[in-house]
Amino acid sequence: LTWGNRGLCPDQQCAPGRIRTCDTRILANQLLILALTGLIGFVLFAFAQRAELDRSYEQRALAIAQTTAADPQIQQAMEYGSGGDTVQTVAERIRRASGASYVVVIDLRGVRRSHPIHALIGEPVDEPIVVRDGHPHVGTDQGATGRSANGKAPLYGRSGALVGEVSVGIPEHDVLGELWRELPTFGLYAATATALGAAAASLLARRLKRTTFGLELEEIAGLLQDREAMLHGIREGVVAFDPDGRITVVNDEARRLLGLGTALGRLMEEVLPDGRLRRALDGTLTGTDVSVLTDDHCLAVNRMPVTLHGHELGAVVTVRDRTELVGLLRELDSVRGLTDALRAQQHEFTNRMHTLAGLLDIGEHQSAYEYAIETARSGQALTEAVRCHIGNPLMVGLIVAKTTVAAERGARIVLTDDSALGADPPHLRRLLTIVGNLLDNAIDATADAAPVDGGRRIRLTLTEGDKLIVVRVADNGPGVAPGTSQSIFEDGWSTRPERGIARRGLGLALVHRLVQRHGGTITVSEGPGADFTVVLPLPDPAPARQDALFTAASPMGGEG
Repeated sequence: LTWGNRGLCPDQQCAPGRIRTCDTRILANQLLILALTGLIGFVLFAFAQRAELDRSYEQRALAIAQTTAADPQIQQAMEYGSGGDTVQTVAERIRRASGASYVVVIDLRGVRRSHPIHALIGEPVDEPIVVRDGHPHVGTDQGATGRSANGKAPLYGRSGALVGEVSVGIPEHDVLGELWRELPTFGLYAATATALGAAAASLLARRLKRTTFGLELEEIAGLLQDREAMLHGIREGVVAFDPDGRITVVNDEARRLLGLGTALGRLMEEVLPDGRLRRALDGTLTGTDVSVLTDDHCLAVNRMPVTLHGHELGAVVTVRDRTELVGLLRELDSVRGLTDALRAQQHEFTNRMHTLAGLLDIGEHQSAYEYAIETARSGQALTEAVRCHIGNPLMVGLIVAKTTVAAERGARIVLTDDSALGADPPHLRRLLTIVGNLLDNAIDATADAAPVDGGRRIRLTLTEGDKLIVVRVADNGPGVAPGTSQSIFEDGWSTRPERGIARRGLGLALVHRLVQRHGGTITVSEGPGADFTVVLPLPDPAPARQDALFTAASPMGGEG
């Protein structure tokens, strides 16, 4: 019910000034992220460039120091003299030419022999002579002229002996000036990248808006909550498939009815064996309310493809449990069959009473007496003939009732002489269902067929041995078409039209599943005259189930 409030105009849903659509929020967040990442990148790049410039200026200072240390005048003055004005003059000339902040020549005692500040010439330095190892050194120096990029090179005399070091510094403001000259270029790059990212973010936001069919984030979350509540709250199985046939949604009722465990993201052939159920779910079987019989349920399956704005999104399958309904329909058929049998008996009894009354009216009392005795014996003879071979009263009642119904429809049921069934046979409930359904199919097949020589006839054989119970029902109807001896046991297969909401094609499927469930076999001949043979092992391998679907075939009804 909450769906109806989604998509209303702003004044119906949100306060003014707080309306922000999904794409706007996504774009704003992406722009904020781009701005932050651009700023962070710019700062990191500035620090990296500053470090690179420091290294570059340190190497430049070292190159000046090495050039100074290679000057012959300085080498000779430092090795053979006290340095004097020659070292200061040459050092200052190099300093001014290179733009360094200082060029200082220091002897091995740590005394300055040149310096831009004349007062410091002849004064010792605070730090030790680091070039005694013979290697140049670079770094940052905080000296009398300020913070500088520093390079120190060893100073060798004309003889090759180490006589001092040359320390050169380039002022930090030169480094910062170079950095500030380069930063605008880096900023332009960052701004360009941010602009391109903003354009891409805008396109992505619009694409996302189209992908979500214009729904806002709150609407998507609400739809998800509503979907979960609806799917798991209804008493009808729902299974959804994506365009590739993979399962995307399974509610609790579908798991119960179909026996699906962890099925999300899997194909139907990975979770269900080949059969009518899988063909109904994957769309191989078409139609509405496709009847599917499982071991525990009779299901009505409907598959509907889903499209939106011309795009195929997959399919949704609904599964309804019709077990109780089918059981009730079969019981109704049983009652209808019983009513038909009673009506047939009433019709026959009325005819006999009219005959008897006519004989009495014309004074044929002896003939009336003999006719009454013969009539009583004929009805009792059928029951006694069945009792001679069948000891169980329920089975006797079933056979007698089916015989009466068959006679009303112009067919005759014959119990063979080799039939033998005890008073308390195993598989009694199953036998009643099996015999009832097979006789119903035979009656329908022979009654609807063209008359044949010898009349429409159905032969029933029931034998109970030490290890097996055998049921055989043979008729002289049109039989089973070649190549269909296996398909006739599939639920939904029938040669008879639908009757109202009652589904045809369940009787033989029930018999087949019932026989297979308890370790038996069922076979049928092909060609004219169907011959069904059911073999059930002894002892009973499993207790009889009380399912309405399997036990609703009472003596009077069944489904073909």
